[in-house]
Amino acid sequence: MNGLNSERRIGVIAIVVKDRNHAYGVLNEILHDYGKIIVGRLGVPYRERNVSVMALIVDGNTDEIGAMTGKIGQIKDVSVKTAFTNF
Repeated sequence: MNGLNSERRIGVIAIVVKDRNHAYGVLNEILHDYGKIIVGRLGVPYRERNVSVMALIVDGNTDEIGAMTGKIGQIKDVSVKTAFTNF
């Protein structure tokens, strides 16, 4: 994955999954495909709200991170937000 924007950035991606049965297989496949930019991953089932919350620490260029979050955002019942560092 060599995008036009090759400046690497550290970021945090927050993912909220409403329907685990539907989304987890597709989500895990995407995360596997982009595993080289994922530094760490934390997932917590929030049973009281019937959702799962995931945080990813990523290190990649904005094209790679944007491609991954774009695919995640297309999954039904999944919400994704990204925050980048300035360095």
